Amino acid sequence: MDVPDLPDGGLCALVGPPGSGKSTFAARYPDSWRVCLDVYRRLATDSEADQSATPVAAEIQDLLLDARLSRALNVLVDSTNVFPHVRAGLLARARYWQRPAVAVLFDVPLSTVEAQNADRDRVVPLHIVREHHQLLPDADQLHREGFTAVHLVSELLATPAALRRAAHR
Repeated sequence: MDVPDLPDGGLCALVGPPGSGKSTFAARYPDSWRVCLDVYRRLATDSEADQSATPVAAEIQDLLLDARLSRALNVLVDSTNVFPHVRAGLLARARYWQRPAVAVLFDVPLSTVEAQNADRDRVVPLHIVREHHQLLPDADQLHREGFTAVHLVSELLATPAALRRAAHR
């Protein structure tokens, strides 16, 4: 899988349940672009799974988002981003800094997500994976929310030609 071109100085939100391939996708971009709540939870508590650290992890993420967006540096948000209020916060930050915001929607079948989650080092409980999968928006919803472009990971995985079409929409 290749990756789409992202707008210069923009925000890219990865949207998908645990185990859908977001971190694998994010690894194809420069590491300095990536902000990730799991990483900040681990830095605060030695455990990515310690949800009690989410408030401090979110503060760290917001500081880094502002630092990068204020400098017109690309930023890739590697979190589930399945909750509308979370996406609204990301979009508000991008608007504040007058930066474009795009989304990559991980429209991966639930059976694939469950299998990939089972193979991870840190397995997320199945009921959470299923809940997050049910919360997935569709591309139209993401456009209505304010994302200027939405890339479906299923199209990015399909063919190089599909990738070129998705990157130029």
